[in-house]
Amino acid sequence: MLRRALVASRIPAWDTRPAMSDMSGTVGVAAAGTGRLGKPRGIVFVIVISIITLGIYHLYWTYKVFDEMKRHTGDGIGGVLGLVIGIVINIVNSFVLPSEIGRMYVRDGRAAPMTGWTGLWILLPIIGWFVWIVKVQGALNRYWESKGVIA
Repeated sequence: MLRRALVASRIPAWDTRPAMSDMSGTVGVAAAGTGRLGKPRGIVFVIVISIITLGIYHLYWTYKVFDEMKRHTGDGIGGVLGLVIGIVINIVNSFVLPSEIGRMYVRDGRAAPMTGWTGLWILLPIIGWFVWIVKVQGALNRYWESKGVIA
């Protein structure tokens, strides 16, 4: 009984997520996208700067979006691994990134706007990358803006 009172006193009344306890006896709240929020980016900006810099900005963008999602959800491959994959075998990120975005939406209790299958757009010559960027950055922008971040 005393333990329940202690648990209840550590969780704000407005927080309806279930309490969880780890082996050390400390009590926390189930994390579902409680970390720092990411930054909405202009879709045209991402496309134009990626082209002007011959893909260097695209690698930076890859690092940032994976890093922001990992910091926000506590799950995923993160910025460094996302960047390494982007440098070595970039096509893998074309499937992993939409998958992580979809999981981020689902963890937030919303329908996933995309899955890993969104990566198939990359296989279309020339236009595929543009469609993929519009879909991926658009979904990220909508997510961050739904959390109150202003572009």
